[in-house]
Amino acid sequence: MGDVFKALADPTRRLILDELVVKDGQSLFEICSRLATRHANMSTRQAISQHLAVLEAAGLVRTHRQGRTKIHNLDVTPLRALTERWPIDPQKEHPHA
Repeated sequence: MGDVFKALADPTRRLILDELVVKDGQSLFEICSRLATRHANMSTRQAISQHLAVLEAAGLVRTHRQGRTKIHNLDVTPLRALTERWPIDPQKEHPHA
């Protein structure tokens, strides 16, 4: 579970996950292009590749090959595990709010 928190702690990795929510099944080139055009994130392909490796190690991204291209898909299973551990009840009143 610590890997999930580490992965989510970085704003670039959160942007990558946001982009996979919008369009799942992207190549590294597509992710880099979307980050540059939609978020003005000019990280190198190598940097984005390293971020994707962290997300994959945390179980938040799955990959498969289409020919020579590696395709990245969002996997929310680790996030579900978090919400099962600490369920969120929207009806419950928050004393610190």
